[in-house]
This record gives sequence, structure tokens and C-alpha cells, in this order.
Amino acid sequence: MQLSLSGLIPVPLREKINGYQSGIWKNSLLLDKGSSVFIQAPSGTGKTTLIHILYGLRKDYEGEVKWGDNILSSTDDETLARLRTRSISVIFQDMRLFPELTAWENIEIKLKLAHGATAHQASEWMERLGLRDKKNSLGSTLSYGEQQRVAIIRALLQPFEWLLMDEPFSHLDHANINKAAALISEVVKTNNAGMILADLDANNFFPYTKTLML
Repeated sequence: MQLSLSGLIPVPLREKINGYQSGIWKNSLLLDKGSSVFIQAPSGTGKTTLIHILYGLRKDYEGEVKWGDNILSSTDDETLARLRTRSISVIFQDMRLFPELTAWENIEIKLKLAHGATAHQASEWMERLGLRDKKNSLGSTLSYGEQQRVAIIRALLQPFEWLLMDEPFSHLDHANINKAAALISEVVKTNNAGMILADLDANNFFPYTKTLML
């Protein structure tokens, strides 16, 4: 499934965007499935806004976002839900765990809804990312780094053709970044999927096929 952007401008940022050159805003862009794209986005340029637009959470923009044959602005709720469960997964910057549920319960919800990875795989991934002893800890008691690792695992559990990531490693130390990036790379490769990572600073978390400035 290709991702196509054409003349995209988030309305709240229109005046700011008109003042500088962007590799995404106002441009035409076509990304093939399997692409590994890094978007460097200085603070205030709309990094999270872009991820939310691509995931269909925001509609306050001009231009067009097209996933395959689906024009996002005119996609009905049923089709959008299908895209989110089968084709597009996301790691949000703010993690969005349920604080009243345990780490495992947060993961279990996705297991039941997505029908992708197995519970055994989820348990293995938790162990790989150092969360084995945190399964029964409430989301509200996890550190930011622990929450981020749970959010990463949750996003990888479903089938996807594209993985969207908004500062996915911002709360992790170097060792945990390496573990998480390795797991993401494996699952993305298994799915023959593409990825889009938006972050503040240049990095070498993955071997990107394209780098753009927001």
C-alpha cells in the first residue's frame, strides 16, 4: 500500500509553514510500501500533527493524504477502522496506555482486537525489552521508559503495512533503544512493511531509505 501526500498543510500551522522550506508540507510525496523514512522535525514544526493526520486523528488540514486507494479526508469510519487494524499501526509520543490496567492487560486488549501476534510472542517481547517483572504492574505505576516499551510492543502486535512512530525512544536509554529498535526491525521485516519515524534530532536507529526535513 502506497502513501501519497499532496499539498498537505495543517491549518493551525499555515502561517508558520509559509515561512520556511519543508520536505513534506505543501509538497507532493509518494512512498512505497517497505520504505523506511526518517522525518527530522524541529520543535514546533508539526511532528505530532503529521503523525496524527496520517493516522486519521486530525482533519484540520488542506491537501490530500491517500493510503492506497483511500483518500483519508473522505474515508468512512468503517474503512478507517479497517486501515488501523490491518494496515497502519502507530507508536504515539504520549504512549496512551490505560493507567488503570496492568502492562499485560494493555497488551492483551490489542491481542484480542488485532488477531496478529500471539500471546506467547507478546510475552517473549516483554522479556526481550526487560518487562517480564512488570506484567502485573498498573500502567499508572510504570516509569515513562517502561510505558514506552509497552506501547512499542502493543503497536507491533497487530498486522500492519506501515508503522508510524512519534519519538518512540524518547524515554529510553541507549541499551533499551538498541533492544527496542532491533525488535521493531524484525517485526517490520516479517511484515514486509514500511515505517515512518518522526523525531527532533538526526539518528541512526534504522537504515533509512529516505530522510526528510519537516
